[in-house]
Amino acid sequence: MVASLYSCSCTCSLLLHQKFPSKSYNARKSFSINNNSKSEASKLIMRSVNMDVDVEVGEKLYLGMDFGTSGARYALINKEGEIHAEGKREYPLSMSEERVDWVKSWRATLYSLLEDIPVSLRPFVASISIDGTSATTMIVDRETGESLCRPLLYNESCPEALATVKEVAPLNHTVCSGSSTLCKLVSWWHAAETRPSSAVLVHQADWLLSLLHGTIGVSDYNNALKVVGYDPEVESYPRWLLAQPYSSVLPLVQAPGTTIGYMKENIRTCYGFGKDCVICTGTTDSIAAFLAARADRPGKAVTSLGSTLAIKLLSTTRVEDARFGVYSHRLDDKWLVGGASNTGGAVLRKIFTDEQLRELSKRINPAQASPLDYYPLVDIGERFPSADPNMEPRLQPRPENDADYLHGILESIARIEAKGYTLLKELGATPADEVFTAGGGSRNQKWIAIRQRVLGLPVSQALHTEAAYGAALLAIKGAAAHL
Repeated sequence: MVASLYSCSCTCSLLLHQKFPSKSYNARKSFSINNNSKSEASKLIMRSVNMDVDVEVGEKLYLGMDFGTSGARYALINKEGEIHAEGKREYPLSMSEERVDWVKSWRATLYSLLEDIPVSLRPFVASISIDGTSATTMIVDRETGESLCRPLLYNESCPEALATVKEVAPLNHTVCSGSSTLCKLVSWWHAAETRPSSAVLVHQADWLLSLLHGTIGVSDYNNALKVVGYDPEVESYPRWLLAQPYSSVLPLVQAPGTTIGYMKENIRTCYGFGKDCVICTGTTDSIAAFLAARADRPGKAVTSLGSTLAIKLLSTTRVEDARFGVYSHRLDDKWLVGGASNTGGAVLRKIFTDEQLRELSKRINPAQASPLDYYPLVDIGERFPSADPNMEPRLQPRPENDADYLHGILESIARIEAKGYTLLKELGATPADEVFTAGGGSRNQKWIAIRQRVLGLPVSQALHTEAAYGAALLAIKGAAAHL
């Protein structure tokens, strides 16, 4: 049965015979917990929200899924961007030989998210796109889709391959990092006992999408840019990379949001999606989060205040400089310029509890500059706006008043953010004129006020901050191009 082949728990026969009303549908707000066995319930945690939004006959919906570091989310929207349903799942930590079997875990989560989508809304889904963690690398058989080695995660490094990559790549190229996809490919190439001619490299999002459309070995130029070496400006791999013996393993690259094909019939019939539902190429999680913020004009920027601080600025000019950890992703005819610092929320969580952060923030006057000058880091090393692997955290002196201490840290992180935007301008990017904020730190209004003063720019919380929403916008793009 299809259900057993794909580890889904839906009852295909019920979906195939599901009858739908002929006028309109109204998905009422509801919260539910997964009904699997107790052992599975402890691994799969789901929260699904169905918005009180009518779906008219003939209206199309667009599905985006975000596969992050610890779990996955989905967002189902219409062409106006209204959310009809959304939900999330934590990854089930299936074990194999004392390691997490990520292949099994991601696949199970994908099918669980499909099952979480309200049955009445599935026939309206016109297109689907997925984002995944950048540089999470898989080597699979393009004939069967089976993994030829375990996935190498976004934060894993292959330092043994770095010297080989530096020998062939241009100086300071973005692939010259032990955690790049190219280093992971080279590491596999040298260590593999056999290298099947059918082997192909895919990223996390590529592989998940292939489970839905069936074509293995297709990627997007956001996933392939920084970590493999694909040049989106000329839309090809560089000659120095194509000259290497492992170039045969490189995937076909398309623009994000490009229609690849229709949903596989066995998946479609299992879950009750329409026969015209198409699957589109995806992107990375950070770019999907930028798309979600709807920063759609040059000069608009998004700062993500999560565990680390990442900034992205929409520019008419491409900027690359590995000395400062700066690189550009292509977004249609524009460029998404940015970098990621090691400062951010992880430092705050190491010092304060969530309750302390809330209470101490109330005592901060954001209009008053803090005299304290820190460089908040959890560990030694910085990537951006200074690429200094030896930079040490600076969090002293600590004042007696904890509110003053928090004020100093928040302001110091804001100064690093401001230095980042100044650097991008100096390197030739379009100057930032407005900053939207995503991530956990975006909820701290005092911090937003501090940053607005330090940056000298309007700063506000993004209306939409979930990467799944950005992936859904890519699905809209793919469906429009398919017409």
